[in-house]
Amino acid sequence: MIFATPIRIARLAADIAFGYGGAMSNAKRFRAACAAGCFGIFLGIGSVAIAEGATDAATPERIGGAKRWDAYSYSDKGAKVCYLLGRPEKSEPANVKRGRVDAMITHRPKEKSLNVVNFDVGYPLKPDTNADLEVDEHKFSLFADKDAAWAPDAATDKAVTEALAKGKRAVLKASSARGTATTDIYSLDGLKEALAAIDKACGVKR
Repeated sequence: MIFATPIRIARLAADIAFGYGGAMSNAKRFRAACAAGCFGIFLGIGSVAIAEGATDAATPERIGGAKRWDAYSYSDKGAKVCYLLGRPEKSEPANVKRGRVDAMITHRPKEKSLNVVNFDVGYPLKPDTNADLEVDEHKFSLFADKDAAWAPDAATDKAVTEALAKGKRAVLKASSARGTATTDIYSLDGLKEALAAIDKACGVKR
């Protein structure tokens, strides 16, 4: 069992799932969404568990997904949290050293926080810049916060989520603080199934 402090929360579980060693990003919107207390979580992968030494520690379970996308849910102090995550099929340049690289959509219905989209890029993003996301023919501008890119508001979160669910491929382009440009290419095969699973588990209707 691996013990984690409150700030090493849901995404640390993804580190274990994908074999990454980095911690979660410190994006303000995710901190706000987890302000009620996101403790350590168990992804249901083998016997690996992450737990905060508290009586109300969450124990997530895999509830669906396919291909590169997985869906999970857990209870945080009695409030249900559902999320999906996946990783790119290709990242360029291939020789650039990076931390964890993945995408995540989270529902926290009790807090009226739905479809929260973020992309971890595995390095500090260039300050005061945006990351460009293309989902088939749809284009979105995501704001950079440390090592992650986020939708600027709830309306964009929903639009990105719907585009990802209907799309075939997503491409995220961003630049590091050192000026290195990267491109992450995601196959969206399986995301629709993962999204349906977290929607059902958290009572989200589309």
